[in-house]
This record gives sequence, C-alpha cells and structure tokens, in this order.
Amino acid sequence: MNGELAVAAIDLGATSGRVIVGRVGADRVDLQQVARFANHPVALPDGLHWDLLHLYAEALEGLRVAAAAGDLAGVAVDAWAVDYGLLRDDALIGVPYAYRDTRGARGVARVHAEVPFTELYRRNGLQFLPFNTLYQLSSEAPPGLGANRLLMIPDLLTYWLSGEAINEVTNASSTGLLDPRTRTWDADLMGRLRIPRGLFSEPVEPGVRVGVLRGAAAEQVGVEVPVFTAPSHDTAAAVLAVPMDPERAAYISCGTWGLVGVETLAPILTDAARAANFTNEGGVDGTTRFLRNVMGLWMLTETLRAWERAGRGVDLVAILAAASSEPEPVALLDVDDDVFLAPGRMPERIDAWLTSRSLPVPTSQAAIVRLIVESLALAFAQTVQAASELSGVPVERIHVVGGGSRNALLCQLTADRAGVPVVAGPVEATALGNVLAQARGLGRAGDRASVRTLVAASTRLASYVPAR
Repeated sequence: MNGELAVAAIDLGATSGRVIVGRVGADRVDLQQVARFANHPVALPDGLHWDLLHLYAEALEGLRVAAAAGDLAGVAVDAWAVDYGLLRDDALIGVPYAYRDTRGARGVARVHAEVPFTELYRRNGLQFLPFNTLYQLSSEAPPGLGANRLLMIPDLLTYWLSGEAINEVTNASSTGLLDPRTRTWDADLMGRLRIPRGLFSEPVEPGVRVGVLRGAAAEQVGVEVPVFTAPSHDTAAAVLAVPMDPERAAYISCGTWGLVGVETLAPILTDAARAANFTNEGGVDGTTRFLRNVMGLWMLTETLRAWERAGRGVDLVAILAAASSEPEPVALLDVDDDVFLAPGRMPERIDAWLTSRSLPVPTSQAAIVRLIVESLALAFAQTVQAASELSGVPVERIHVVGGGSRNALLCQLTADRAGVPVVAGPVEATALGNVLAQARGLGRAGDRASVRTLVAASTRLASYVPAR
C-alpha cells in the first residue's frame, strides 16, 4: 500500500497476549503478529494474581521485534477490564489481583451496605459482577491501601512505557466509579465508599498521544516510539472494529468472555436494564456499549485443559467437528452460574451441576462439547434479544468477532437460536480497534463508520444463515 502507516498494538487477553503491527493505508488495514505469549494467573498464598512482569517483558520484546522491522508511528495497550495496580511514590504496590480471585465478594457487602444496588445502577450503569473494581477496592482496608494512584492494567503498562500515569475512559468506565452520562468520576460515590478521589486523574479519550517510550523501555526497544491511548478496554477496541451498522445489528465479542450487546448513543439506566443485568460501558466517540457479560469460551477451554492434564487431550477442530454431529442436548447449562467461574475441574463441575438437577450427563467428549457450545449459543441468542428489546435497536444480524468467530459450530448454533444471520469476523478485532484508534489519533482514519468500512474491506467474513 502506498503511504501506509505502521503502529503496534499490545493486546493482552485473559489467557494470552500479543504484539501486532498494523499497517493502515487508504483502503485497507493489514495486521502482522510479531509476538504471542501465554497469560495465566498465579495462585499465591493470599489469592490469585496476574504475572504482570512476565506480560510486560514479553510485550517489550515483541515491541523490539516490531520496531526492528520498520518505523513505528505509535504503540498503544489494550487489556481486560476491572483489574488494576496501585502505586505509591510511582512504584507498584504488590502484584495485581486477578478478577477470578474471590476477595471481591466481601467488597460487595460493604458497598451495598452504603449504596443499595438499585441506586448504584442509576449512578454507574454497571451490571452486577462481584469482581467489579469498586468491589475489589472495597475488599481492602482501607480502600486503596494508602496508594496515591490507581491504574487499570493497560494504563499501568502505558505508564511503564511512557512515564505518563493516565486513566483511559473506556477502561475507567468498568470501575463502577464513573458516571456513564458525563464520563467523569463520581466523587460523591467515592466519598460514600471511602475510596480516595486522588487515586484517579481525569479520564483520557482513545487515540490521544500521551508521550514516547522512555527509560528502560526505550533502551530495550531501541527507539522512542510515540505512545497513544487505545480504547484500552479490549471490548471497546473490538467493538470499534465490528463491521456493522450499529442501528440494525448486535455484536458478540467472543473470547474468554462473550460480550453481547449493541452500541447506543447514551446509557440506558432503566430498572428493566438493571433487572436484566445489562451494563453501560464507555465506547469510542462518547458511545455506550450496552451489553451483558456472558460466559464465553472459558468453559470450553477449561474443559479441554482438564482433559489434557488427565492425558485425554483432544484436537479442537476435530472435537468440534464431532460435536456438530451430536444430537441436540435434552437440557442445557446455565453458563452464567457462578459455579463455572473459577479455573480447574470444569468437566467435574459440569457433571455435578447436571446431576444435582437430575439432568442427563453426556458421556462422550463430543457430547460434552456439544452441550457447552449449544448452551453458549442459547445464552448469546437470549442476550441479543434482551439487548434489542431494552435498547430499541432492531437486530437484523449478529456480528461475532474475536476467537469465537472461528468456531463455526458456535456461530451456526447462535444463528439458529437467534433466528437472524450471523456474520463472523474479524478474529483480531481487538487489535484492529487498537490500531485504528491510533490511526485516528494520527489523522489517518476517519469516523466510526469509515473505520468499520475499512475493516470490512480488509477482512474475510463468514456468514451463517439460520437453519431453524
């Protein structure tokens, strides 16, 4: 492509991380993965933590490889939501907890004793999840542990890269401490929960240049690459790269989690939205991601991991093909049951859940996989219907992006159960959103509609028509 622009995306997921170079031209964008590395939480005596130093070291090495291949006009970080690092005098306090740690439960009681959930929803618009940031913070005594800054995970890596401590708005919106109408911090709520307001700076929008690589990061990478804000919440980045018409479509960003919803121009803070456990999180250009967290591929990957550890490993492609020939299960799982949230022993927990309800337990690996995928498809379809009814967006098609878009069985079953076509792709939507937000900041990409047109022109999309 003539006059193309190259930027690097550090894209951290809950099970793996990537460094991807995006080359943006006038009529297409191309991605090249230069590094991929595992991400697994570590169980310590005090709970479950992220091995963040490992992730940062791998990201730096990937960035070094990317910079060696040609000039980079920028780098930005996106990652999962809700988790954070605390700083005192510019130094990290301890090792950041992972959201699957159980300590958030004690924070729930403390928060709701001060602010009932009905009021809390009117203020922050977030669905109830026991690991939301404000619950994690409230599990500590005192909240913030005497720190002077709180940085969400991608903000923390941005700080280590550039020396600039910022709070990017799309990830800030997952804390439960941001007013979704004004996209500013709710100081009154912080005061009632005794969470220090000084932990946070004013939220920064995506696509903003915050500095350049500095210090040890610049030395390891070898050049002073400009550092930008991505939509640092990985779902916000992914939604930017969904090739959809937001007035007629829903999206499912499907990886470890399935984020199912629609894009709206304002938050929806009704009692009905609260009862349906929908969330309102910040998107690009002041939009709202009106969605619900549904269990994604976590149950499937944990099941495969358990079989592998037991010496019964299977090939994913082969087992999905076998599962597609299995009959429709008699009964399905409630994939949002908290019993499936923690890591480990997933097949045993599925068996126990079914047995406790006197439901038939599948005996073959293919039948178990069919049960999991069919259950996910039903949850996705039901959530899309609820999102449409609550928002007023008429859903004429569903776009599946992320790793789940490669799962043909899941996409077909979702189309079948939702009764509308499913369009699958792109797989690397999060990295695309990161790259294109940087391109916008550099003046090389336009509004959301033109970004999505560019994605559609650059991506192989697969379509699935309802069979029933």
